Amino acid sequence: MNVLPTLDDIRDAAARIAPHATVTPVLRSAALDALAGAELFFKCENLQRGGAFKFRGACNAVWSLDGGQAARGVLTHSSGNHGTALALAAATRGIPAHVVVPEGAVQAKLDAIVRAGAILHRCAPTIAAREATAAGLERATGAVMVHPYTDPRVIAGQGTLALELLAQAGPLDALLTPVGGGGLISGVAIAAHALAPGIEIHGAEPAGADESARSLARGERVVDFVPDTLCDGLRGTLGEPNFAALVAHRVAITTVTDAECVAAMKLLWRELKLVVEISSATVLAAVLKARGRFAGRRVGVVLTGGNVDLDALPW
Repeated sequence: MNVLPTLDDIRDAAARIAPHATVTPVLRSAALDALAGAELFFKCENLQRGGAFKFRGACNAVWSLDGGQAARGVLTHSSGNHGTALALAAATRGIPAHVVVPEGAVQAKLDAIVRAGAILHRCAPTIAAREATAAGLERATGAVMVHPYTDPRVIAGQGTLALELLAQAGPLDALLTPVGGGGLISGVAIAAHALAPGIEIHGAEPAGADESARSLARGERVVDFVPDTLCDGLRGTLGEPNFAALVAHRVAITTVTDAECVAAMKLLWRELKLVVEISSATVLAAVLKARGRFAGRRVGVVLTGGNVDLDALPW
């Protein structure tokens, strides 16, 4: 199941999720353009159903199932947004969703998963524990596993974002997304390069979870690390097919500190008047940190989510 999707798969996903997903707006800010020295086109996935881009991939996965598979329900492991997305997507088909969540996950995101109708299963805060717990549940329930970022149905769903953005913004010189497990940037790179071969694909990654940057530098996937970042949505381990996509699409990674992300998050709240979470702010932090790389160019910037615990803001 770890074969990367094609442009046709992504177009099929767009048709499949159209009755359920939101076509999110692209916003501009003269103030942020001036700070960056570039034309920035912000794709506002914080306004997606469930408050994050993750609904695209989860919805495509759920509606790709045949009747027999769907009846058994779906299962995943997630620190928040993918779990909520899968629960919401499952509800559109009236099927159960099981979500394995690590101890220490953001409470606001856990609350959202429960509100969306999922059955929660807790585990230790490691990727190994998440995967082991999910495997046990898969055997016990028969539910279909929908991996947060290596499932090709999920990657194809995330890629629909690029189809929309290019239609809304017109030609872009570069496209920038946060990088965690790599599902989003994989789908976006596949779709964008199929439609616009000359576009550059860039990733923004927190310095405390920079395994993608280290993997690309080393030429092999780095998986042995303990994430240490406020960007809770970007603590996942880069997936194997996702690493292959980063290499194939010549993705360049900019790492940013948590302090740079907090500053960028404040700028986004102030200038775009939008609630975005700190993981989303990595992209603006990267544009401002690497101004020379983006100066004078038309840059698509993906704001991945807006699920924030208002009682625990990072400032």
